[in-house]
Amino acid sequence: MKRIAIFASGSGTNAQAIIEYFSASKEIFVDSLWSNNENAYALIRAEKLGIETFTFDSDEFYRSNEILDKLYDHRIDMIVLAGFLWLVPRNLTELFTVVNIHPALLPKYGGKGMYGMNVHKAVLASKDKESGITIHQVNQDYDKGKIIFQATCPIVSGDSPETLAARIHELEHQHYPRVIEEILLNDEEEN
Repeated sequence: MKRIAIFASGSGTNAQAIIEYFSASKEIFVDSLWSNNENAYALIRAEKLGIETFTFDSDEFYRSNEILDKLYDHRIDMIVLAGFLWLVPRNLTELFTVVNIHPALLPKYGGKGMYGMNVHKAVLASKDKESGITIHQVNQDYDKGKIIFQATCPIVSGDSPETLAARIHELEHQHYPRVIEEILLNDEEEN
């Protein structure tokens, strides 16, 4: 059984979609949800779905091996970022498969500060004809890891950041759990 740890900083809609997707799986298990924000609604969503939760601060994340040790104790195979806003330290990216979803088409609209409505405002300001999602590996630079999957949606006349965000959320919930599953099951076949 492959085990996932989800890292989230905010409301947790993607985390919930992932937990629900794997709830009946016999091959993949969402073990825990981790947050750098003790007020993140993602923690409440996870607890309601019976998922163990952990919170941590920047010292634990960047200046100790405490989180690494707990992830090993939980036998985690993959770290899934779902609205997690901190850069993941090298001690985690080198030892685990770490994936992230970005609410736009990379390499455009990526980097530090490009999250949430900031991204959708930038996409609309650019007058692009489409936006979408990018699922990518995580490395030591914001949004610069190898692209694994992209899906697009049109930008509609009169779109606001909020209406575009709603269509992007649909793409995220539709594709992110499935792509995570493909990565984990392909890893298993290769080993």
